Amino acid sequence: MFRSIRIDAVLIQAVIAGALSFAHLHDLAEAAGQSGWKAWAYPVSVDLLLVAAWRRLRGARRDHSAWTWFVIALVASLGANVATAGLLDLDHVPPWLRILVAGWPALAFLGGTLLVHQPTEPEPTAAPAPAPAASADPAPVVDRPDVADEGPEIAPAEPVPALPEAPAPVSVPVVPPALVDHARKVATEHRTRTGTDIDTATLRARLGIPEDLAGAIVAQLA
Repeated sequence: MFRSIRIDAVLIQAVIAGALSFAHLHDLAEAAGQSGWKAWAYPVSVDLLLVAAWRRLRGARRDHSAWTWFVIALVASLGANVATAGLLDLDHVPPWLRILVAGWPALAFLGGTLLVHQPTEPEPTAAPAPAPAASADPAPVVDRPDVADEGPEIAPAEPVPALPEAPAPVSVPVVPPALVDHARKVATEHRTRTGTDIDTATLRARLGIPEDLAGAIVAQLA
């Protein structure tokens, strides 16, 4: 992991600047009446607000609230550096500075909460290109005198009417000879009793056979 970290002048400068700014904020907070661990918590609070505002600016450049909190954290850091440069007597800190230092935790918490929970503005999407408008005028017809007349147009031949389909052959059932003999006896008995030839329905009812088979037998008996 340490091999991937390249030590250059910018990294060294950032470490020095961060250490000095951290120490100046600690000295100012301690001079304003914040002793012990409280004095060390102030530099952490300022730097965290500065980092949160910077991360917010990277995602939304036009976020005015992120710029506001970034400037507030930057002024707090730069103010501590300037105040501890000899322009302010740290042994006799003015009351307004004590009030600012005491109220900083609540201000930093408010800024961090607003930066974290504020929705990120959506990225603008490119509008689709408009479709080319269709021309309302039809394409002009160009007369070409150099093209010879190809003669009269040939009318298409009339369609040939389809031939009617031939009817499917009717299958004639095969009648056993024994059944024909029995049917002839039944027909003779019917003619003797009624004086008329037996029909298909009567023969079908007497013998209990299908209608097509009864018709074939009647045709043979005729």
